[in-house]
Amino acid sequence: MNLTLRAGAVLGVLVVAWTFLMGVTGWYKDPVLLNLFWIVVLIQIGVLLWALTKTAAVNGYVRQVLSGTLISAIAAIPIFVGSLLFTMVAYPRYFEELAAVQEEMLRKAGRSEVEIQTAIGLAAEGATPLAQAIAGVIGTVLTGIFASSMIAVFHRRRGGPTVL
Repeated sequence: MNLTLRAGAVLGVLVVAWTFLMGVTGWYKDPVLLNLFWIVVLIQIGVLLWALTKTAAVNGYVRQVLSGTLISAIAAIPIFVGSLLFTMVAYPRYFEELAAVQEEMLRKAGRSEVEIQTAIGLAAEGATPLAQAIAGVIGTVLTGIFASSMIAVFHRRRGGPTVL
């Protein structure tokens, strides 16, 4: 298995594993610990650093960015499926529980009942398994493009023209 495919698979599995860890521990129900979900960005950056550092000797900037983007796109497949499994099978009440956390946070922040209901109503519009899974795909690919662009500045073949 080539490095790009392997890194994409590793990234996808690690993100799905982290998501399920958030579920098993119940951290997604805690207003503070809920933010630990964003560790997926650090996981992605770590995997991209690992993979792009390995290909830096032979790839120029553009090729490094394309490789990182492809790794992220490959990872998006298991992330999409994992997200659907998480919200439809493992935790079918996920969106209800998340709305309760959001409501609690807004109440503690001193928001009015109208503001709370408006915020919860807006959040509910995108609170579907498919919307969540698509957001995961988009977030993974966009983070991959951005992170690969930054990583490639420092980890790329130097000297001579950049080869696609």
